[in-house]
Amino acid sequence: MPKVKANGITINYEQQGSGEPLILIPFLSAEHGCYAFQVAEYVKHFTCISLDLRGTGESEHQSGAYSTETLAEDVAAFMQATGVQRAHVMGLSLGSAVGMWLAAKHPEKVLSLSLHSSWTKTDPLIKTVLEGWQVMAKALNSVPETTVRGIFPWCFTPELYAAKPEYIDSLAAFVRSRPAQSVASFIQQSNAVIGHDAVSHLGRIGAPTQITFGRFDQVTSLRFAEPLKNGIRNSELVILEGASHGMIYEKVEEFNQKTLAFLKRHTGMEATRAAGPA
Repeated sequence: MPKVKANGITINYEQQGSGEPLILIPFLSAEHGCYAFQVAEYVKHFTCISLDLRGTGESEHQSGAYSTETLAEDVAAFMQATGVQRAHVMGLSLGSAVGMWLAAKHPEKVLSLSLHSSWTKTDPLIKTVLEGWQVMAKALNSVPETTVRGIFPWCFTPELYAAKPEYIDSLAAFVRSRPAQSVASFIQQSNAVIGHDAVSHLGRIGAPTQITFGRFDQVTSLRFAEPLKNGIRNSELVILEGASHGMIYEKVEEFNQKTLAFLKRHTGMEATRAAGPA
């Protein structure tokens, strides 16, 4: 696994595949391995670059508060350090918040933007849920156990738990097998989520943007669909039926098909075809 120094910290990442670069930004408490079900398909068309945000995986932890905007600056510096001038950018939940800041502040770096289970500004519900997770993390002294016992139920539908308990168990085993985030880093990262507010910057996003939600998402529910769609001028909205916040695990095949179709439409080759003869 390569590492680079960017924005004053060491960032760990994995790169595989070929084609235009696609940067995958993890969600709360996760590291680069969280997109394993997507990378398996995306690498057939793109150079997938999955990174560990500060304080997760094998990237450096630093004390002190930071914001989702700070994490976007980390990604921008990471791109410069690795020689990636422009890339497609994708994130789910926290990763989407980072992606929207990157696209707003560094539009020249973003070929397309994919915002999954996203939100414009943290509201009282999200704040309450995140504070509950913080309490659990401190009580259990374990971020992986907090993820499995506290975060999972907000990410999957009751129907998935009922129909595929062994699948939930396999996802839990995966979380427990990965490099564990420290409780201190989790508190910093979740505080960044609580402080997220990009409302006034959405109009600066010019990249083609795909916005997706699970129909039954409770955390970043469809209450954010219209504000995002109206705030980002060149955007399209996709709703996955029967899915919740963690749709990348709940509707893997459908999610991959719809997101890959969007990405391919906005590669150089696909864009040229769509434009037709000069």
